[in-house]
Amino acid sequence: MRGSASYEMVSGDIARVRDFVREFLISAQNLRGWAVSARALDVAQLVTSELATNVCKYAPGPCLVDLEADGTTLGIVMWDSGSVLPVASAADPTRVGQHGLELVLMVCKSFEVHQETVGKSLRALIDLADSPDTPLFGPATG
Repeated sequence: MRGSASYEMVSGDIARVRDFVREFLISAQNLRGWAVSARALDVAQLVTSELATNVCKYAPGPCLVDLEADGTTLGIVMWDSGSVLPVASAADPTRVGQHGLELVLMVCKSFEVHQETVGKSLRALIDLADSPDTPLFGPATG
């Protein structure tokens, strides 16, 4: 199952990106009968919100979001026109803000960043169903 949307990243678009992801996953449940845990729904919205926030802050302009689910995982690819690749900051409990990428890395199965001809793309992979060994937080690879 696939879905795509584009945003200008103006006021309200971060919420619209979250809504797009939530509606996509609810459709996956209703149309395909796929199990999507409440945790997966929350994580998918958190990840897209954090990535969209970074677009607003560091790559103003259009953003494309591609979603792909296969019944067990959700792939989220976000493309923007910014050329600077995101880097997670070293852990610092005294730092205020700039924890978004750290959170994304903690909750995703994998996370990748690719330099594109124009801009960059970020790909996050999330498990749709919880298993007994699914930690609440765990490091992502990528």
